[in-house]
Amino acid sequence: ISICRDLPNIEVITFSVNGISDLEPLNQCQNLSELYLRKNNIASLNELFYLKNLPRLRVLWLSENPCCGSDPHRYRMTVLRNLPSLQKLDNQAVTEEELSQALIDGEEITAPPARRTVENGCLESTESSAAESTAETASELLNFSLEETNKIREELGMKPVPRDKFSSFSHRETDCNRKNRNNVLNAILLLTKELDTEGLEVVQQTVGRRLQALQKKEQLQEE
Repeated sequence: ISICRDLPNIEVITFSVNGISDLEPLNQCQNLSELYLRKNNIASLNELFYLKNLPRLRVLWLSENPCCGSDPHRYRMTVLRNLPSLQKLDNQAVTEEELSQALIDGEEITAPPARRTVENGCLESTESSAAESTAETASELLNFSLEETNKIREELGMKPVPRDKFSSFSHRETDCNRKNRNNVLNAILLLTKELDTEGLEVVQQTVGRRLQALQKKEQLQEE
């Protein structure tokens, strides 16, 4: 998600099921209008502090994160109190009545979350043990990763990744490596939106050469 610091003009971000716990890299994305972050490791609603100054944010999907807690009403009211410009939260439309009620039932967030530490190469929160949410099964994580990846590829006019091709590298990797790989893939796909025709042609040629080299390598291994 740190790549977002270099994408101030990005409008839609899809990072579901990626082990994300820190939203600070998003606070400069002033054109962001849609943010999809379900099934991550966001431990505290204080992370909303980094989204409060994004004037165009209208859609947020944050469900199935530890920060949602056991009280769905309090969670929704707190999100809407701090992000009153939202039109849809967790795939559910926001009403005027909810926005009014959020001023009463929601908690105002005035400070960023506690400082974070890096352990074993994976970003974690020192603020709450809730960050250690239940791990996804390999097949469930694959389903969500494939779904989100192909959604982005469709938006870019690219063909979807076949399931057999996607699973060939996902099941062999550790959880941390798989999440890092998916982060890199999503970042690359997002960056292509910033390129013009000439830039995209360069990427296409580079990817073509890389694919040819990998195909030749696979053929040699099969022989």
